[in-house]
Amino acid sequence: MTTLTHFDAQGQAHMVDVGGKEPTHRVAIASGTIAMRPETLALIESGTAKKGDVLGVARIAAIQGAKKTADLIPLCHPLALTRVAVEFETPVPEGGRARVVCRVTVETFGPTGVEMEALTAAQVGLLTIYDMCKAVDRGMVISDVRVLEKHGGASGSYVASPSAHGS
Repeated sequence: MTTLTHFDAQGQAHMVDVGGKEPTHRVAIASGTIAMRPETLALIESGTAKKGDVLGVARIAAIQGAKKTADLIPLCHPLALTRVAVEFETPVPEGGRARVVCRVTVETFGPTGVEMEALTAAQVGLLTIYDMCKAVDRGMVISDVRVLEKHGGASGSYVASPSAHGS
């Protein structure tokens, strides 16, 4: 196991110095799920939710979340993102619970990865769905937010096993 990079030799938190790292093309894909009643999903899919186009607003919120990650996560580097793509899927309901899956791809060309930006974007997209639909379904559950893939940099690629990402 490697050491935690956000602590110095004295155990104090610090921002990792990435100044000497070679810039490379970096990609991260993250996803998460929000489970809800089938009627709530029908409302989202019909586009008749009281607050408007739920998935359209959630897509913009997710992109904004990726861009604001360094403002939210204290030791995260501000990055010049080159791409943020957000997709929503509505798989067949499981056990009476309908769900929306948010999948986000984030890219940059730089000295550090974009996993935190992808994770933040997925979570903000799901939180926006909750916010826009809570008037009709306070029992929605956000879960399974995780990195599915990471590419670029000295540590190479990571791809989660299919059983690890529930899809």
